[in-house]
Amino acid sequence: MINAERPTHFCVVGAGSWGTALANHLASNGQNVTLWGRSASAMQLMASSRVNQRYLPDARLCENLRYSSDLVASLAIADQVLVAVPSHSFAKLVNQIGEHAPTRAGVMWACKGFEPGTGRLLSELLDDARPECSHAILSGPTFAAELVAGLPTAITVASNHPSYSQQISHWMHNDRFRVYSTDDIRGVQIGGALKNIYAIAAGISDGLGFGANARTALITRGLAELMRLADKLGARRDTLMGLSGMGDLILTCTDNLSRNRRFGLAIAEGLSVTDAVEKVGQSVEGIAATRAAHALGMTHEVELPIVEQLYGVLEEQYAARDAVAALLNRQSKSEIDQAFSNS
Repeated sequence: MINAERPTHFCVVGAGSWGTALANHLASNGQNVTLWGRSASAMQLMASSRVNQRYLPDARLCENLRYSSDLVASLAIADQVLVAVPSHSFAKLVNQIGEHAPTRAGVMWACKGFEPGTGRLLSELLDDARPECSHAILSGPTFAAELVAGLPTAITVASNHPSYSQQISHWMHNDRFRVYSTDDIRGVQIGGALKNIYAIAAGISDGLGFGANARTALITRGLAELMRLADKLGARRDTLMGLSGMGDLILTCTDNLSRNRRFGLAIAEGLSVTDAVEKVGQSVEGIAATRAAHALGMTHEVELPIVEQLYGVLEEQYAARDAVAALLNRQSKSEIDQAFSNS
């Protein structure tokens, strides 16, 4: 997996906020890092200014970070590849990685979502493209702006090989960045994908002025929904109570750095889905995740009332206020789901 005779070279695929922050973190930790982005002019500007003006305009990037818009050349020299792109771009990129990266290269990804249209996990797409490679997902309650500012951050790494998780921890860990490992790849992916749904719902609730009580209830019941579906999809409940589940859910639902929460706030203002995405100015993963969760809930016969109402708002023109009223008017029930009881 690693050639000890020469330094490890990383190719970070995706020059958005999170890809830039991770590339900068690895470079500041002494790794050899090339950050790849699609736009040649944008990458040239980043190289000259050491600033990602669009996504992280207040952060000066590490001097030893390199930039490229040539994906084939960047992959060809990579010992490790880290993918940080919207989930809808993942399949195409991992196929390119399969074609152009050295066979020895491990692959990490920091994307949160399902494959559009199929609901497949991103790890399954990677298994198709590079079935023999070491791979891992990086997830957890993290905002790029805080990482690049050097604020304390903790993530979860889930890998198909425990030794790969240990190596990732070695590359990334420092006194401001802590790495926790697990082998529950499915659980980490599911928690990271589904939490974006409830962040949109929290944004709508807050935007409509329903207050902290409603937001807290939504987060708590959202976690119950998330766990019900994740249980059917083969995740472990202890994973979903950790950083990549509950931790990420709380952060994304409560802080306006979350693009999914900001999208929900825009929907509450009365903006269309298209206009709300434009206002956010970045990819909103929770939209596709809502579609996927809605389909998965029907396939596996899992009750997901928040998902169902949000799907109605996003896909069937339900009024946001009516969707919240429908949730509040549901029949009272036991708080502890039968699926998770000990009996």
